[in-house]
Amino acid sequence: MVFTLAQLAQQLGAEVHGDENLEIRRVATLEKAGEGDITFLSNKKYRDYLAQSKASAVLITEADLPFCPTNALVLKDPYVGFARVAQLLDTTPQPATDIHPSAVIAADVQLGERVAIGANAVIESGVVLGDDVRIGPGCFVGKDTRLGARSRLWANVTLYHKVTLGTDCLVQAGTVIGADGFGYANERGEWIKIPQLGGVTIGNRVEIGACTTIDRGALEDTRIADNVIIDNQCQIAHNVEIGYGTAVAGSTVMAGSLKVGKYCIIGGASVFNGHMEICDQATVTGMAMVMRPITEPGVYSSGIPLQTNKEWRKTAARVMRIDEMHKRISKLEKKLGEEE
Repeated sequence: MVFTLAQLAQQLGAEVHGDENLEIRRVATLEKAGEGDITFLSNKKYRDYLAQSKASAVLITEADLPFCPTNALVLKDPYVGFARVAQLLDTTPQPATDIHPSAVIAADVQLGERVAIGANAVIESGVVLGDDVRIGPGCFVGKDTRLGARSRLWANVTLYHKVTLGTDCLVQAGTVIGADGFGYANERGEWIKIPQLGGVTIGNRVEIGACTTIDRGALEDTRIADNVIIDNQCQIAHNVEIGYGTAVAGSTVMAGSLKVGKYCIIGGASVFNGHMEICDQATVTGMAMVMRPITEPGVYSSGIPLQTNKEWRKTAARVMRIDEMHKRISKLEKKLGEEE
């Protein structure tokens, strides 16, 4: 794809400074960009790179324009502009481009217009596929599952039975949606499996990373709202609910029946206890252990930041003595109180 600066400006609602007819073919970083590339500056600390950049054009704010030595598109948020331009110039191939002869499709599957299904995919009875759905090679789509228009599954995605995926969703390779939740009763040391009879309902414009698992509900559905993004290798347990616009970074673990509000930001490798609620607009930094509900918006952290090994060994030794130190301090406080 090739766009002129004028065409990109029209798409972004930006103002052109320079050659409107300049052709742009690729997006690139400030350091690596060359002829035919467009880049962006969204942080003033990188202005030095701007002066040295060989990019044909730069997405930039009005405040940074005086520092730009080349053609520019001026807009309020260059990073958002970069994302939009990257979509326009995207060269990522589709998961599938037609219905491969080796795909196994049940007779009663409802296929929308322009559906594509890759090699060795299996589509079971009762499935409904919306217009322009694309299913990569080796995928499994279980009974009575529904995929909304323009949703895409990359290779080897597994959707169990009675999963609903909204419109314009993207699921990366190896992800499993609708596997059984971890539900068991214990009878004198013997585990009795509880059938997981709910499903998974996923909204529109949801993106799910590679090798993530989202379990089906025990009786009611696990629910992911619209405009949620979930990174690679996350575990979303049965009956979890994630609210609109929330972002979940890689390797996060959410236990059963957790409710996460709208517009939350969850850092990577965080762990959440089940059967509690996280309020709207909560930010949890990476590797946090969230054992109690969060009731007020804000930034929350736990764990020990990185230290040198020598410093960490001292910290660990002191942590092991916290109970002893607490008792000594309590005695001293009591003695001081008596003397006063």
